[in-house]
Amino acid sequence: MPEPIRIRAQAAGDRVVVRVLISHPMESGQRQDETGQPVPAHFVREVRATLNGLTVFTAEWGPWVAKNPLLRFELKGARAGDRIGVSWLDNQGQRRSDEALVAP
Repeated sequence: MPEPIRIRAQAAGDRVVVRVLISHPMESGQRQDETGQPVPAHFVREVRATLNGLTVFTAEWGPWVAKNPLLRFELKGARAGDRIGVSWLDNQGQRRSDEALVAP
């Protein structure tokens, strides 16, 4: 099972700042291992964020994103105690979803 998504959401005036760390190898398929064999592509292709269960954005990624990507975004209209959810789906069909509460 993939490692948990680390989510920090902090209220800041009329907005919420969300920071997300996704643990993923993000292999492009262009690299070779120590024996010269190509390392198969394995990367996150879709990231979705929700606020209290409603989708606030969806992003399509590709193999060019760095290993263990860090994502930061801001939301207006969210408040302390609201639920921020983040999920991802990779090119091999693996997926992970996690939630965090917005801190005051």
